[in-house]
Amino acid sequence: MKRILLTLSALMVTMMAIAGNWAPAGNLIKTRWAFQVDPKSPLPEYPRPQMVRDDWQNLNGLWNYAILPKTDSYNKADGEILVPFCVESSLSGVQKRVGKDHALWYERTFKVPAKWRKDKLLLHFGAVDWSAEVWVNGIKVGSHTGGYTPFSMDITSALRKSGRQTLQVKVTDDTDNGYQPRGKQVEAPHGIWYTPVTGIWQTVWLEPVPAKAAITSYYPVWNAEKKELNVDVEADGDYDAVSVRLLDGQTVVGEGQVIAVVNPKLWSPDSPYLYNLDIALLKKGKVVDQVKGYTALRTIVKSSEKITKDRRYATHNHMRLNGEPLFHFGPLDQGWWPDGLYTAPTDEALKYDIVKTKEWGWNMIRKHIKVEPARWYYWCDKLGVMVWQDMPCSGDHGNRGDFDTRDAEVRKNTHNIWSSDSFLGGTDCIIPQEWQDNYYKEWGEIIDAFKGFQCIVVWVPFNEAWGQFDTPRAVRFTREKDPTRLINESSGGNYALCGDIQDVHHYACPSMRAVERDMINVIGEYGGLGWPIQGHLWQADKNWGYGNVFDNGADLLALYAGFADVLKDFIRLMGCSGAVYTQTTDVEIEVNGIMTYDRAIIKVDEKRFAEINRSVINAMK
Repeated sequence: MKRILLTLSALMVTMMAIAGNWAPAGNLIKTRWAFQVDPKSPLPEYPRPQMVRDDWQNLNGLWNYAILPKTDSYNKADGEILVPFCVESSLSGVQKRVGKDHALWYERTFKVPAKWRKDKLLLHFGAVDWSAEVWVNGIKVGSHTGGYTPFSMDITSALRKSGRQTLQVKVTDDTDNGYQPRGKQVEAPHGIWYTPVTGIWQTVWLEPVPAKAAITSYYPVWNAEKKELNVDVEADGDYDAVSVRLLDGQTVVGEGQVIAVVNPKLWSPDSPYLYNLDIALLKKGKVVDQVKGYTALRTIVKSSEKITKDRRYATHNHMRLNGEPLFHFGPLDQGWWPDGLYTAPTDEALKYDIVKTKEWGWNMIRKHIKVEPARWYYWCDKLGVMVWQDMPCSGDHGNRGDFDTRDAEVRKNTHNIWSSDSFLGGTDCIIPQEWQDNYYKEWGEIIDAFKGFQCIVVWVPFNEAWGQFDTPRAVRFTREKDPTRLINESSGGNYALCGDIQDVHHYACPSMRAVERDMINVIGEYGGLGWPIQGHLWQADKNWGYGNVFDNGADLLALYAGFADVLKDFIRLMGCSGAVYTQTTDVEIEVNGIMTYDRAIIKVDEKRFAEINRSVINAMK
């Protein structure tokens, strides 16, 4: 261990030499990828893998920053921050809090390549938490609220004719002392609640697009009955035709916005085949804009069709992928990092957790109370992992006395009763209209931004009554936004029986205490078996797990295997159609992970673990 620490210290010294004064801040645990971050070019990968243009400029790197009272204007920097890591993170090089009374300012300059001068120039942000105002050369070019979705601004009219351009961003974020969706972030971290995330936390980049006409988005939907792919293309400007080509590798399969596909290769966890897409805008037969993308052909439906002749409850509803029954089994994945918080240190790190999930025999991930960068969903598409996507919450069940940092009005409006896994007793939060409107704005933007990723098979509007209100309306809204996926209306309780899935939570042993025959029945959380491993902990004491806390992997795996046998009985006797184990990694003081928070140690025998998981999935076949 001493040798490892000395090696890491040497790496930090090297990094500081490369980047001037920049180095990871603080002395908390870090992943091995933290020491692979290039401060001159962090996260250099193309950030929008579903819609690729050749020309772009990455603006990640060292920016100036300042933390000031909300009403103050920016005048000078407090220092440098490494974008796109949030200011509270180690990898930002800052590791400071902002709070509800202050604003975080960013500033940097950039140059526009001469070959872009005839184009329209878009400034893209992958995500900024929570409210962002943006200026270019002192001219305000736009603003955005919502911490989880990409947004862009046309900055062409604000550019100088030549020379360096100045970009400034002001960010404010009330975290849990406001009404915005914020997931597990709180000002006073404890238990299952984690460090705040403020500011830019995904890639910032420039993109030139044709001034006369440009593609803005596209949405592909597979019609299995007709064996047709429908591609809805959105564009701005002056054009008279849209060209869409579907390719199997380099071979064109079909053309048009409705494409018949003979002998389609369907996407599944066992065979995650991706087709390429070429999309272009035409004016008088000439291409005026084009992008490259991809898609997958798959369906996900609710079904009560009999699975096997010996099933006792053969008419229970279940999920069918491409017409075949499939048990959904995987981890609760929170997507947190000890060094980057919301942001993985590198693309390799972002991919790693998905790779391990697949290697461990699971076939799905419940992305819990967080939304990831587009590249995360791309890796799920490519590797073959189904995703249940949560809406980040704006409250928490009961709003108990352990959140006394919040204003009284916020505590009152997010107070409700969580009826865990029961049809009775739960109540809604008292959500003011402004909060409701913002929920639908942000949830709608999340669905629009990520519905093109076919790995997503389930939307989850609410979890355990955290900020829950008017569930039937939320389900209708979700269905209208995307009728092609299943809806898990309220994971863990306060059921309205208006979606597709009823989801019970039970720690540590899985249990099905509430079953509804008209719904798909799943266990959305169970497990939480803890093992705190010294040298790999966020803090030295007060670490905990939901269930038993172990001191070795063999005993942990033995109990996990016993839980798997329980799941098999539920599949056979009660029609259980999916289960989610808590969790992929430890997170801060939670030690429930199959891996430590720094991803350095896998706590169980991986081969045996994968065998157990595959046996559960196969129990439905």
